[in-house]
Amino acid sequence: MPNIKSQKKRAVTNLKANAANKAFKSELKTAIKKVLVAVEAKDADAAKVALNEAFSKLDKSVTNGIHHKNYASRQKARLAKAVNTLA
Repeated sequence: MPNIKSQKKRAVTNLKANAANKAFKSELKTAIKKVLVAVEAKDADAAKVALNEAFSKLDKSVTNGIHHKNYASRQKARLAKAVNTLA
């Protein structure tokens, strides 16, 4: 445990940021799963709606520094490929 006041504050801030990032990652994984479930059910409309939401969350994760841009790009390509199989 830190003794310096600013480092104590930093430890609290890090815990809050970690909790927020963890929650966002969980939301992102859920959004990705929704796309895959819709594709599996062969529901094209639901898949496209879920795909837009997943793309948005992936872009935000890169902007917020939670994920690397290559990760987001890879996931977007993977999901788009899955949805395009329905067309």
